[in-house]
Amino acid sequence: MKKKVLVLNATHLPINITSWERAMLLLYKGKAAGVKYNGHLINGRYRLPEIIRLVNYVPVPYHEVVLSRKNIFLRDNHTCQYCGRTNTELTLDHVVPKSRGGEESWSNLVVCCPRCNSKKGDRTLEEAGLKLIGTPYRPPSALYLQLTRMNGVPASWHEQFFGQN
Repeated sequence: MKKKVLVLNATHLPINITSWERAMLLLYKGKAAGVKYNGHLINGRYRLPEIIRLVNYVPVPYHEVVLSRKNIFLRDNHTCQYCGRTNTELTLDHVVPKSRGGEESWSNLVVCCPRCNSKKGDRTLEEAGLKLIGTPYRPPSALYLQLTRMNGVPASWHEQFFGQN
């Protein structure tokens, strides 16, 4: 059983993803309260949590997500932001070319396949006749990026991160 549990701070902000064993320990010790359960039972008696909330507020220092090649690939889900291709030969592209004042920033870097990168070259999107699939953005937290790597994320977690299913 490799179930993961989303941990919310006392303010209901997501702060961690932990194992179900650790979550059960926090519940047992009274350090957390169950918010959402997934319907499974442990030993036929204890409900398995999907989301828990810490009883006491824990100050968590805010760290901006580091702008790196790896994190941009995670944000864009290893998908070309012009044509939607996914393959192992992806690269990064500056939406506004560096030669035209484009900078190294979350809003100006996207994942791109070699074909689209060659087509775009040193031109703007309009000049190359390309459109972005999504808008480049700074991920809100490293926890958000961790969530993007996980398979089978419960719908209730999406509610906590995005306010919707």
